[in-house]
Amino acid sequence: MIKVKAWISAARLRTLPLSVSGIITGSAMAQAAGFFQWDIGILALLTTLGFQILSNFANDYGDGVKGTDNHERVGPMRAMQSGLLTATDLKRGMIFTILVTLLLALALIYTAFGSKNFLVSLIFFVLGIGAILAAVKYTVGRSAYGYRGLGDIFVFLFFGLLAVVGSYFLYVEQLNGLVFLPAIAIGLWSTAVLNLNNMRDRIPDARANKNTLAVYLGEKKAKIYHISLILIGFLAVLLYFLISKDWFWAGISCIVFIPFALHSSTVIKNESPALLDPELKKVALTTFFFSVLFALGYLF
Repeated sequence: MIKVKAWISAARLRTLPLSVSGIITGSAMAQAAGFFQWDIGILALLTTLGFQILSNFANDYGDGVKGTDNHERVGPMRAMQSGLLTATDLKRGMIFTILVTLLLALALIYTAFGSKNFLVSLIFFVLGIGAILAAVKYTVGRSAYGYRGLGDIFVFLFFGLLAVVGSYFLYVEQLNGLVFLPAIAIGLWSTAVLNLNNMRDRIPDARANKNTLAVYLGEKKAKIYHISLILIGFLAVLLYFLISKDWFWAGISCIVFIPFALHSSTVIKNESPALLDPELKKVALTTFFFSVLFALGYLF
């Protein structure tokens, strides 16, 4: 039972709603275009969850073996840090998750495209491999990009553009420029969650040579950057609704900007990194809540 709880802890369930926000948003726009399919939607959600859990296992392992997760760390204790899982356990967990996620990705690609479009299927398979590499290389290995301030870019690309635009394409098999606006919003808000995490851990990360963007920017500029991520995401959504003229559901889904505004005020006033930890869940759930309201608008 203790081992099961350790794996659940390593999977970091609180990160999973954020990871599916892009899929929900892209699927909603496919529904609006008349192309939504439940089998594609379910497989896309499961595949994305696989990528996220893999990323969490890899992050636990990478920071654990590098000694970044130590007594100075502010957030919840990690599975390897606490001794509940060993490095070998996490390696095996990563391999198992990679295999399961690859099978899900192949099933998703075949369900979406069948055998009629080999080139597009190949592109999506390569994107899947890229997502696996990105999940692992964030903290694992000497060239871990999360230790060089590049994590924000990858989160924006994979949680935002690829999740929203990619899922939309799985249904429709063509691109629509409007799809990029909600994709930008989801990507920026997902990046804001990572930035919060890095702001919380900025001082111990700097001591452990984990040079995140928050470490490079420093406290004041990291706050400005964070508010910019929230605000630009908000503007992208407003622009989307202005162009698409979905006024009623624009008002409904824009409810999320109330908690975003309250959160932004908290971040600006914050003087203790430890107090930023509860804000991670708030931003992640607010982003998820937006995607659900966005989807409900097109569903009903």
